[in-house]
Order: sequence, then structure tokens, then C-alpha cells
Amino acid sequence: MRFDRGIHRVWRYVRSAPGTYVWLAILFVTTVAMYHMSPDFEQDFLRQRSTNIHELSNTPVRVLIASAMWIDGGFWLPYAVLYTVFHAPAERWLGTARWLAVCVAAHVLATLISEGALLLAIQHEVAPRSAVNTLDIGVSYALAGVIAVLTYRIALPWRYAYLVVVLAVYGVPLATGRTFTDLGHFTSVLIGLACYPLVRGRGKAWNPKETVAALRG
Repeated sequence: MRFDRGIHRVWRYVRSAPGTYVWLAILFVTTVAMYHMSPDFEQDFLRQRSTNIHELSNTPVRVLIASAMWIDGGFWLPYAVLYTVFHAPAERWLGTARWLAVCVAAHVLATLISEGALLLAIQHEVAPRSAVNTLDIGVSYALAGVIAVLTYRIALPWRYAYLVVVLAVYGVPLATGRTFTDLGHFTSVLIGLACYPLVRGRGKAWNPKETVAALRG
């Protein structure tokens, strides 16, 4: 009986964030598909779905959608955890339409900005011309945007601590590595923070202190 109640609660939670778990299910299928590809075929297959400069110049809409359906590295379980911790609460809080708007804005704009920066680097001979075909797939830009927008879900003064951590996690790699993906991730964070108009009127901010007090009884 207790097990049945647990399953029911899990299913109810999944149904409360349909976009998150449909997306996660797609990623599971594509990840399994990757495991059945030979290494050479996999690279060619993913490159055709990559948001690199070459593909963006030819079929931008197709690759912007397709690139968000594959996981860079092929490990699904960590993303299942991350989606549950960040995407699902954001979707439940904002509603599916607003949550999806944040995801799309972060994924598309960060991709275009980071690839634009890479194109400038190629034109100024800072990066090799072969970089136009750099493999660039994955869901991390959308995830970074959602992580950032959740800043507004947390009550003050805890919000500031969360924001500092987010900026450090994504800002330090940009300052030290300065790759186009580091720029894309940090840009996604800024886009997520810029989505503040979408969070207005979405209920009371979560106060960790109140949650701890409730758990203590």
C-alpha cells in the first residue's frame, strides 16, 4: 500500500511537469540510439544536427530544434536528475508555456550569440576555419537559462546566495576557459535572468527557512 502511494506521488509529480518529462523521454530514446551507432557514424550523424556555423547557415531552424534532442556525452541519468531538480520545479511554477519560452530563448539566443562570437574569432584568425564544423549539440543552454530564472523563485535574502552560486558556476569557466560554449552558458544565465517579466504574479517566493521549520514540526 505504501509502495502504491509512492508510485502515485511520483506519477502525479511527473504529470505536473509534462514538458520536462516528455523532453526527458525523448532524450532517453536518442541516447539509447547513440549507443547503437558506430563512432564514425555517430560523429557524422550528430554533426548534421549540430548548431555549428555551417549548419546554422544552411538549415538554422532544423538544427536549432534537432540539437536540443541529443545529449552531448551520451549520459542520460545525470540529466534526469538535473531536469527533476531544475526544469520540473520551473515548469510547475511558471506553467508549461512560460517555462518553454525560457528554454527556447536561452537555447536559441545563446546559440546564436556564441556561434556569432566564434565566427568573429574565425574571421580574425583567432580560431581555425575548421571551427565552422565544430560539434555543438545538447540541452545545457536551456538548462542554464532555467537555473537562472529560478533565482526569482527564492525569497530574499536567500535569492542573493543562490544567484552568487549560479554566476560563479557559469562565470568562472568563462573567465578561465573563454570557449564559445562557456560564453553560451553564461549568456544563457543572463537570458534567464532577463526573463523576469515572465515570473510576475506566479505566486509567493519559496522561503527555505519556512520549509525547514515545517519539517521540524
